[in-house]
Amino acid sequence: MALWTRQLSRYCLLLNAYNTMKSSELRKQSIKTWRCFLEPPDLQQLCPNRYFCQMLLKNFRILHLDNHMLFCSSSSGTSQTSLSFTDKPKTEIVSSLDTDVLLQDLEDELPLSALEEISENEALQIKAAPPPPLESFSLRDYIDHSETLRKLVLLGVDLSRVEKRPNAGQLLVKLDFENDIKKILLFLKDIGLEDTQLGAFLTKNPYILNEEVEDLKTRVNYLISKKFTKEAITQMVFRAPYLLLFSVERLDNRLGYFQNELGLNPRKTRNLVIRLPRLLTGKLEPIKENLKVYELELGFSKNEIRHIAHTVPKNLSTSKIKLTQMFDYLHNVMGIPHKLMVLFPQIFNAKLLRIKERHLFLKFLGRAQYDPGQPSYISLEKLVVLPDDVFCADVAKAEVKDFEKFLKTL
Repeated sequence: MALWTRQLSRYCLLLNAYNTMKSSELRKQSIKTWRCFLEPPDLQQLCPNRYFCQMLLKNFRILHLDNHMLFCSSSSGTSQTSLSFTDKPKTEIVSSLDTDVLLQDLEDELPLSALEEISENEALQIKAAPPPPLESFSLRDYIDHSETLRKLVLLGVDLSRVEKRPNAGQLLVKLDFENDIKKILLFLKDIGLEDTQLGAFLTKNPYILNEEVEDLKTRVNYLISKKFTKEAITQMVFRAPYLLLFSVERLDNRLGYFQNELGLNPRKTRNLVIRLPRLLTGKLEPIKENLKVYELELGFSKNEIRHIAHTVPKNLSTSKIKLTQMFDYLHNVMGIPHKLMVLFPQIFNAKLLRIKERHLFLKFLGRAQYDPGQPSYISLEKLVVLPDDVFCADVAKAEVKDFEKFLKTL
C-alpha cells in the first residue's frame, strides 16, 4: 500500500508544479525533463481501492495521446490548461482505455461516505425512521417495525387479545413470518383448517408458532392411530386450540383416564372427546370433583353417571355450586327423581331461574305434574327447551301476558 501511495503522491506533486508555471516556454522545456516521469500510471494496479481510484480519476482526467500523457486540471476553480508536443506531428488519438465507459463512470454519483461532511440544510432533509421501542406494553408500538405483525393482522389475528397472554407478545416480535410462521400455517391448512379460521385460531393459541412441525405431525398421527377421522381431528383442533401443544404421552393418559373412570368403550370415548375436546386440554381436578359429587352427594350410580357424561359431556365440567343448586331444587322442591334427570341430563346445564319461574307458574295454575305415570305429565324437556309463547300455549294452557304478569309478582 505504501508503494502506490508514494507513486500517486509523486504524480500529484508533478502536476501541481507544472500548473504553477507561468511561461509556456518553460512548460515545453520542462516537459522534456519530466517526460520520463509522466508515463501513464496503471491505476488498477497502483490503487486496489476502487473508491479512491474513482475519486482520483474524477479530479485528474487521464487520457493517452500517442504514448504521451495529457493532464487536465479539474474543471472546478481554474481554467483548463493543455499540454502539447511540437517535436512530433499531431496524430490521431488512440485510447488504450474505454473512455466512454470511463467518463460514464465518472458521471455516476458516488455513495455518501460516513465521514463526508454535509451542510445543515442537507442534514435537515435526512429522514430517519425511529427505532422500535426497547420495551412496550402493547404490540401496536411494533407494527410499523415488524412485517411479521402486519401480516398476522391481515390474516385476522387480534393482537390486542394476543398481547394479554403470558409471553405471547415477546414471541411474535421475535418470529420471522417466512421462516417461522409460514410452515405452521401450511400445516394447519393440511389438517383441514380454512383460511378464515387461521386468524381466530392463532388469536387463541399463538404459542403453536413456537412448535416444531414434526412434533405437531407426530401428535396428529397419534390421534389417527386411535381411529379419529380427519374431520374429527380438524373439529377438535379448532374447538380446543391448545390440543396440539400436548405431548403424545399426555393425550394418551387423558384418553385412558376417561375410558377407565367412566367405563366407556373406545368408540364412546372417542365420541366423548370429539363433542367436548376441552376434556383433553383442561384441568382434571374439577372433573374428578364432579364425579365424586354425582356419586357421593347427589346419589347417582356409576351407570347413571356414565350415561349423564356420555349424553352431555359438558356436565363433567359444570361448576360444583351450580350442580348442587340445580339438583337440590329439582329433587327436593319439584320432586324430580334421579331416573328422570338421567333421561334428560341437559337439565343440569339449564338456567335455574328459568326453571323456578316456570315451575311456580305451573304450580299457580295447578299443572305442576312431573310424574310420567300421572295424567297431564310435563317432561323436563318441555319445561326447559320451549320458548315462552309455546310453553304458555302447549304446557301451561295460558296466555303469555298472564305469564308476564305473574313474573312481576315474584
